[in-house]
Amino acid sequence: MQDSRKNDTKLFIPAQEVKDGKTMAVIAHITVIGCLIAIFMNMDQKNKYAGFYIKQAFGVHLLFYALAYFVGMFDSWMITSAFFLCFFILWVFSFVGALSNEIKVLPTVGVYFQKWFNKLSA
Repeated sequence: MQDSRKNDTKLFIPAQEVKDGKTMAVIAHITVIGCLIAIFMNMDQKNKYAGFYIKQAFGVHLLFYALAYFVGMFDSWMITSAFFLCFFILWVFSFVGALSNEIKVLPTVGVYFQKWFNKLSA
């Protein structure tokens, strides 16, 4: 297993820390409740790998619920389908990144999630 590096985030995480934080990173993607559980699990350990994906997953969950309210006002199956498809793709992209032991920033919104939720986790 190699060390995880990503130029966009300038984040270097040793391989052992990636291995230790992988479970929390995966749990964060399983519903909002899983994300909250991962946040509390990471409060003691302060794992950077888990923290990165906790911020990504929390941002995806939060943005989903914030925008779902407004999308629900439209009476169009095409708008609703496009909305769910976009968020499913974001979620899968982040989840696969967490499983693959690599730091992968979500397209367009990932950098913002890392800035906005920097106090949330390590």
